[in-house]
Amino acid sequence: MKLLKQRYTALRQRIRAAESRYGRTPGSVRIVGASKLQPVTALRSLAGLGQTAFGENYLQEALSKMTKLADLDLEWHFIGQIQSNKTRQIATHFDWVHGVDRLKIAERLAQHRNPTSPPLNLCIQVNLASEISKAGVPLDFDQLLQLAIQIAELPNTRLRGLMTIPPPIEGLEQQRTVLKELHAAQQQLIDEGLSLDTLSMGMSADIEAAIAEGATIVRPGTALFGPRPAL
Repeated sequence: MKLLKQRYTALRQRIRAAESRYGRTPGSVRIVGASKLQPVTALRSLAGLGQTAFGENYLQEALSKMTKLADLDLEWHFIGQIQSNKTRQIATHFDWVHGVDRLKIAERLAQHRNPTSPPLNLCIQVNLASEISKAGVPLDFDQLLQLAIQIAELPNTRLRGLMTIPPPIEGLEQQRTVLKELHAAQQQLIDEGLSLDTLSMGMSADIEAAIAEGATIVRPGTALFGPRPAL
């Protein structure tokens, strides 16, 4: 618990320093803890410190954690690649989905979201480097605009913005060069009339670059929890 508190405090200080350095509004960057494979005890401890938003990649693991932590008021973000047969449970149990890259998936999420629940928050995943190993829409503005317009019209959901998982890159300026493209794409969508307020980008190794380029959500894992347990 002591080490977890130290990491959480250091991470928050790191984010505040980056907000100040790059002229961001204090408190404008939210932490979504990348909690894949992390124990329930760690999430409970962090919740006691004030960290209540967590991102999960594996549906069954996430559902188990939700059950065990049902006494807490937590916000759950699904970050993994989405299979069609899992959209019902994702739409039912999560508050945010960060990995939408196909209209079919967004439609199924909208279909399965309970109309009496708050709208399901969606981010379109953009594959900035066209990596074969990663999901995401290519950085083609016409394609991205068409998808964003279609998703924004769906019921029971709210398109909030864009998300990316960039390739590992060393060096702040090199990281900024890549992430700058996502910020520019989002601004173009806003200029086309879409109401977007979220840029989900930045993990433990590139938080400063992400904040410099407009991130509103960062998704640290190691910086918050320490090394991830082996599968």
